[in-house]
Amino acid sequence: MWKEAVDYLTINMLGLSGRVNDTINFFIYDTIKIWFLLIVVIFIISYIRTHFNIEYVRAHLHGKSKLYGHILAALFGIITPFCSCSAIPLFLGFLQARIPLGVTFSYLISSPMNNEIAIALLFSLFGWKITAIYIGFGLFLAVVAGIIVGKLNLEKYVLLKVKPIDGDFNAGEVKMSFSQRVKEAWDETLEVFFKIWLYVLAGVAVGAFIHGYVPSDFIVKWAGKDNPFAVLIAVLLGIPMYSNAAGVMPLVQVLTAKGMQLGTALSFMMAITALSLPEAMILKSALHTKLIAIFFGTVGFGIICIGYIFNFIIG
Repeated sequence: MWKEAVDYLTINMLGLSGRVNDTINFFIYDTIKIWFLLIVVIFIISYIRTHFNIEYVRAHLHGKSKLYGHILAALFGIITPFCSCSAIPLFLGFLQARIPLGVTFSYLISSPMNNEIAIALLFSLFGWKITAIYIGFGLFLAVVAGIIVGKLNLEKYVLLKVKPIDGDFNAGEVKMSFSQRVKEAWDETLEVFFKIWLYVLAGVAVGAFIHGYVPSDFIVKWAGKDNPFAVLIAVLLGIPMYSNAAGVMPLVQVLTAKGMQLGTALSFMMAITALSLPEAMILKSALHTKLIAIFFGTVGFGIICIGYIFNFIIG
């Protein structure tokens, strides 16, 4: 519905065409889509949290190994069909629940990269073997990168204010009326949204320009199979871009058809979905720049390694 409305606005009403239309159309549609997703997801999570005190999830992990937490977070990412930006509200909710920082990053990495949309599209385009290898590498990266971030003791770089808990620990249900839950959830939704909406706007603007004016032929030229630095270049080109798996998977198919090795193309997709400029801009409101840089560097290095390994295995 929104896509048709935006198409009508840019093509029929504004008379745009070509790259200008691609850029403006992308900017308007993705801004509306992300804002809507943010509001809906933040509200749902905030409402669910009104049923339990802030320590509920942490209580479940209490007494269990950190590795269990990382694996659980990475697996949970598979069932949440979010792009990197729309996964952030749940990531912030995990931080508010005082889930260990590394565990929250395992989710933030896995959700956009390994969600069921990506898996379904990958299976339809490349078959179950490629899909299985991709899932395995994706989960491995999410767990390992989360463990590394957790080991570095970077909690001091979290700027998000965690609300203190009064009284004794209790992981049970909080007694509130339905209207109280809705009001509290909506108030928190607005508070979070108005802190990050400008970051979304700026990030999508950059992504829209690249979407409209950087052709796939340019990417193939610099990340073709004869270039030993192809995976590195593909990842560096992918990070500034923004899309979810559904949006970038067709591009992966085009790139591989034009001669790019599959591992290079998948690394490009991982960089776009798991690491994006809009994501960094949104995270800037909750995390210090140093923590974001460490996160991007760790995950980026992991994606590069996976790309080369994938190319070696597949050929």
